[in-house]
Amino acid sequence: QVQVVESGGGWVQAGGSLRLACATSGRTLDDAAVAWFRQAPAKEREFVAAIRWIGGRTLYREVMKGRVTISRDNAKVTVWLQMNSLKPEDTAVYYCAAGSYVRVSPADYNYWGQGTQVTVSS
Repeated sequence: QVQVVESGGGWVQAGGSLRLACATSGRTLDDAAVAWFRQAPAKEREFVAAIRWIGGRTLYREVMKGRVTISRDNAKVTVWLQMNSLKPEDTAVYYCAAGSYVRVSPADYNYWGQGTQVTVSS
């Protein structure tokens, strides 16, 4: 079992930045990938970024490259999502998830947090 808890969401004006945190606990993440997804009202959950715990390989949603950075802190078993130049269309609930592989489908991740709301005003 892996537990994930998100934090760091909030309200920000367009052009601003937020850093989300995903605190993990439970079994070792040595063979795991941790990802961020987001879900806006009436829309499907979509992939944002993922990172492999060992080696640090990353994968980003193409349209968000250059605006988001995913990183990990091995000592604190935390994964960060730095988001810059935020736009109103980035408004969504952001979820952290853990799985075995760096994939873009929510179905490939077994463990999910409750989500943290990000609201970007114009």
